[in-house]
Amino acid sequence: MDERSTVGNDLLRAAARLTRWATRNASFEVPYAQARLLALLDELGPSRVSALAEADHSSQPSMTAALQRLESQGWAQREPDPSDARATLLSLSRAGRKALYEVRAARLDALSPTLDALSDSDIAVLREAITVMESLVHPVPVSTTPTLRKEA
Repeated sequence: MDERSTVGNDLLRAAARLTRWATRNASFEVPYAQARLLALLDELGPSRVSALAEADHSSQPSMTAALQRLESQGWAQREPDPSDARATLLSLSRAGRKALYEVRAARLDALSPTLDALSDSDIAVLREAITVMESLVHPVPVSTTPTLRKEA
C-alpha cells in the first residue's frame, strides 16, 4: 500500500473512532441511528427518500421507515418537490434541528475535557487538520460511488 493509501485508511479509522468514542461517552436522548439520519438531512438539505437511501447505503424501504420515525417525533417534514409534483422532499423541522444541536452539544461535552488538556500548539494543529479534512469532502458530490484501491 502506498503512503497516501495508508494515510487515507488511518484518517478514516481515526475519524470513525473519534466519532464512536464521543457518541459512547455522550449523554443524549436521540437514538444513534436517528441522530445519524438527522445529520444526513442537515448535510444534504431537502432530499427525496431515494437520494437519502443512496447516500446512506440503505434500501429505500428501510430509509422510508427511518424517516417515518423522524416524522413521528416531529424531527422531519415533507414538502412538495418543485421539480416533480408527484414527489416530496424531506428536510429537518425546527424540532429536528434542535434535536441535532443537542446531540452535537452532548458529544462536544464528552470531548471537551480532552480538548481542554491539549496545548495551544496541539489545538492549532487540529485546526489545520480540520481545514484539510474539510477540503477533502467539499468538492466530492454525494452521489459519487467510491472506488476501492486494490493492492498491487
